[in-house]
Amino acid sequence: MSKILIIDDEAPIRQVMGASLKDEGYEVITAANGEEGLKALRSEQPTLCFLDIWMPGALDGIQVLTQAKLEGLKTEFIMISGHGTIETAVKATKLGAWDFIEKPLSMDKMFIVISNLLSFLQQKDEKSALLNKLRKNIAFIGESAPMVQTKQMISRVAPTSSWILISGESGTGKRLAAENIHYMSPRAHKAFVEVNCLSVADDLLESEIFGLEKGAWPGVDRTQRGKIELAESGTLYIEEISGMNMIVQAKLLRYLQEQSFQRVGGTDFVKAEVRIIASTTKDLEVEVREGRFREDFYHRLNISPFRISALRERPEDIPALAQHFGEITTRESGEIRKVFSEKAMEVMRAYLWPRNVRELKNFIERVYILTPSEYIDVHDLKFAGMVEPTSADSAMTTVITDDMSNFREARAQFEKEYLIKKITENSGNISRTAEVIGLERSYLHRKIKAYGIEVNT
Repeated sequence: MSKILIIDDEAPIRQVMGASLKDEGYEVITAANGEEGLKALRSEQPTLCFLDIWMPGALDGIQVLTQAKLEGLKTEFIMISGHGTIETAVKATKLGAWDFIEKPLSMDKMFIVISNLLSFLQQKDEKSALLNKLRKNIAFIGESAPMVQTKQMISRVAPTSSWILISGESGTGKRLAAENIHYMSPRAHKAFVEVNCLSVADDLLESEIFGLEKGAWPGVDRTQRGKIELAESGTLYIEEISGMNMIVQAKLLRYLQEQSFQRVGGTDFVKAEVRIIASTTKDLEVEVREGRFREDFYHRLNISPFRISALRERPEDIPALAQHFGEITTRESGEIRKVFSEKAMEVMRAYLWPRNVRELKNFIERVYILTPSEYIDVHDLKFAGMVEPTSADSAMTTVITDDMSNFREARAQFEKEYLIKKITENSGNISRTAEVIGLERSYLHRKIKAYGIEVNT
């Protein structure tokens, strides 16, 4: 049972309260003044403490409470007093007290307060345990330089309330990054709400995000809350924000500036405090230049931007990811745990994974199911659908054959030939090439320079 400390200068109160609590199975400690009480708080670390406000000596109840909170002690406090005022009760509550009970004490009220407090603490512990489990399940896997940079960025922005823009190819883990930011933030106990701009009809997106007032349209017989209201005090994740039309962009920009909005068909302004995390697979600078995205909205949204690297840019993470997804498959489907041969892992590192981590996850699950033995070799990868390169894709052949002295040389050769091919297909237009192959233009320029590729426009 919980440990309870009673700090009161009146011996009869300590005796009566102590006896009643012991009868209910609680472990009870008592102290006759503030100094003794503070020592007991430090040494015994009780779950809760009944603390008298008015006590003789160097420390009264308010001073004990203040010092305990300054020291970060985890005990919850229930203040008691026969001379209490509303002002004193408010002060104690602001300092962190759970409740305030007036003397003469009612045993019934005392046990109700204890029950409510312990129930709250239990729920708090359960939520913390669930959050910790969730954080482990959504953790980013890999220790490559790009992944370490991503983790560092998440840890920096998560405690803040700034809006976030996450870019990256499809399947790289943008939603996972948004979840990490939310569940590592002070908003972790609040809602994480999602909306995908490409999965909602263009003319319905405004009402999806901001809600719909009763009578706004024929047949709308009740007010419908939008995603922003549902995410109150939490996080709204807007996926593929590049697909958001200009009207909704303008309204969201206004919400960002004023923290209030109007539902569709409404005239009243609704207050809501929500953090917004947006993601995009497109280059929004290109979208702005071509008139498909508001420049002012882009700059307000782009306060804390970062990019999730494609899997082909961090092949050193593939072994760890393969093991992680293999463990998930083993746990969820009952498959035996399997080991990849060195050659099979080499082939997997060489493969480009055009659909990124999502593709790797699906492939690992498939190869686990289709491979009966505990050992996965190259022929098992082929049987699961990893197609051998053809003559039409000679660059891929370069990577997988043994012609190169090491993997890095093979990969570099493939990248160079692949980029030359794609730049030629796009008539030397670097911006168009970057968009077609899903790379940032600045990153593509660095690759062109590194490989000494000549661009003829």
